[in-house]
This record gives sequence, C-alpha cells and structure tokens, in this order.
Amino acid sequence: MTDDILPFDSSEFRRVLGHFPTGVTIVATDHGGKATGLAVGSFFSVSLDPPLIGFCVGSASASWASMRASGHFVVNVLAEDQADISGQFAGRSEDKFAGIDWIPSPVSGSPRIAGCVAHLDCTTESILPGGDHEIVIGRVHALDVHRGDAGPLLFFRGSYGRFGALD
Repeated sequence: MTDDILPFDSSEFRRVLGHFPTGVTIVATDHGGKATGLAVGSFFSVSLDPPLIGFCVGSASASWASMRASGHFVVNVLAEDQADISGQFAGRSEDKFAGIDWIPSPVSGSPRIAGCVAHLDCTTESILPGGDHEIVIGRVHALDVHRGDAGPLLFFRGSYGRFGALD
C-alpha cells in the first residue's frame, strides 16, 4: 500500500458515493420561534450508552448556520411517500416549513413532521470538524416510531426510492 492518491475530482467522488443508498431525514429545530430544517442523508447511530446519533452537514449551509445555535434538534426519518418534503428541505427557500404539518417534539419542541416513520429528539452533544462539513453528535432524549408499517425514503444514484426486502 502506498500513500499515493489517484487523481479524481469532487464530481467523481460524489458519483461513486451515489452508488451507496442512504436513508433520508429532515433535521429540524425551532429557535427563537422560527422553525427551520434541512435534508440530511448522512444520519447514523453513534452509541447505545449513552444514546447518541450523528449526522454530517455542509459548513457553508445557511440553514445549518441558523440551526447551530439552538443546541437542540429533532431527526425526522422520512417515509417512502414523503419525497416531496425532502425536495422542499433540500432547496434554498426561506420558509422550508411552508405547507408542512408538524407538531413540537416532546422534549426540545423541535418540529416533528407529520407522517414521518420515526423521530429522535436530541440536544447537541458536540460538533466536530470534517473537511467542508461538520459532524454533529446528538444525545437522544426522546424517540418514537409513528408509522411502523411504512418503508423509509431512500436516495440512490440521484433518485428517490423505497426498500424492498429480499425473499
């Protein structure tokens, strides 16, 4: 093994990583009376004890800049019939919650999106640098499954899809 890196650009990096399917979540908070959020595909479990989760977000994200200071957030796991919601949150609109039904999550009061598969209500445990992204670690304080019969929304090779169990 050498320390050499074969040349590639960011579009090639993105194309290859696009061949790994990800679940789609909306990370949201209510800070200063304003609900805000963003679509996140890099959501992961960190620890069972204590209960920690993580996600990665672009350091230049305007939505994240306004969310970061709140110190709390909710992760909404989107259902396979919520691709339109993901698209809305992936955009750059001022009010990403326009037309979205939600209720306050039980601990932080962050926006829990109606119809999501599950939610995790968190406080920010730490934020670590990760290149052009930040790695956010959250401590889970409340969680629940709301649509156990629904499949998750998946993203693969630039398109939305759904889970299909192997026989």
